Amino acid sequence: MYKRLIKLEKRPSRSFFVWGTRQTGKTTLLRMNFPDAVFVDLLKSDEFARYSRSPHLLREEVSALPQGTMVVIDEVQKVPQLLDEVHWLIENRRVVFALCGSSARKLKRGHANLLGGRALRHELFGFVSAELGEQFDLVRIVNRGYIPNHYLCNESEFPRLIRAYVSDYLKEEIAAEALVRNLGHFSDFLEKAALSDGQIVSFSSFARDVGVSANTIREYYSILVDTHLGWYLEPYTRNPKRRVVASPKFYFCDVGVVNQLAQRGALSVGGELFGRAFENWVAHEIRSYNEYAGRFEELFYWRLSTGTEVDFVIGRKAQVAIEAKASKRVNQDELKGLREFKVDHPSVKRRVLVSLESKARCTEEGIEILPFDQFCAKLWAGEIF
Repeated sequence: MYKRLIKLEKRPSRSFFVWGTRQTGKTTLLRMNFPDAVFVDLLKSDEFARYSRSPHLLREEVSALPQGTMVVIDEVQKVPQLLDEVHWLIENRRVVFALCGSSARKLKRGHANLLGGRALRHELFGFVSAELGEQFDLVRIVNRGYIPNHYLCNESEFPRLIRAYVSDYLKEEIAAEALVRNLGHFSDFLEKAALSDGQIVSFSSFARDVGVSANTIREYYSILVDTHLGWYLEPYTRNPKRRVVASPKFYFCDVGVVNQLAQRGALSVGGELFGRAFENWVAHEIRSYNEYAGRFEELFYWRLSTGTEVDFVIGRKAQVAIEAKASKRVNQDELKGLREFKVDHPSVKRRVLVSLESKARCTEEGIEILPFDQFCAKLWAGEIF
């Protein structure tokens, strides 16, 4: 059993949400952390039907429990009306709830009661290097992704599991909740979005390729965000000395899903697609650490109109600039982005290039070139930011 690094209080005094991509282990996490809690599992058809018909049953049943009993509601988005009952029980019975789910889309669309600050928010990501320890394998994780079951399964099971994962996402999250009118267009969009993972988003060009409006493409992207399948990385545009790009990038939350949708096949060190998957993994590590460690820094990328860029900028004051290059020997051209960033933002405290080199080194101008495993060790020890 792997210890997850998300920080949940052992005896919480305040209710909280745990959101996350499908199959990241939210239910397992809550059962392990709160074995004495009462669980309401809305994936069970009888539970779903009962509470859908009569949401007030939750209030009556929880009111009958011994004082101090914690209640977990799994897949809470399936019955949004339950959140009104949760609200009442928090206010009037001081009940502590753990509410988990993989999609806030239905709640937002239905203007559901999101408890107005009465519940904390956590997000559980897929596996990170610090959770896997000696079981971490870079080639394995950039091919399979971060979903625990996908990373840990045997070689023969993985192709079936990843295909089923994508199929179930379309069937259960999208079709069942009627999030889009045309599932065919959305499927085409998913494939094209995967092909441009980690790149600047162009809504108009996507619209032409898929055959829908730019507003529909924006809506499709928002579905990926709300179902925790992807996220935007905003551009760093503060105090520009030269013309900079002002459009966001978009990353999928799991590179295994990207590989499946884009039909990449097996990725080997040295290939262009391996480099793009490597960048997604570095983004995943940074984003997960930022959340789990409670740093909550704003994350950006920086790109000049000429194309020179830095993959990740940490914090609104640009404390750290990070570049990801899957190179066994970093060349001078691969350092250009970090050099140019320093020209425009001389106050940057640290510049780091994450690589496949075997030993750490530091250039004369102060750029740290770190092997990926050393970068991870420093990141999770709180030594990067």
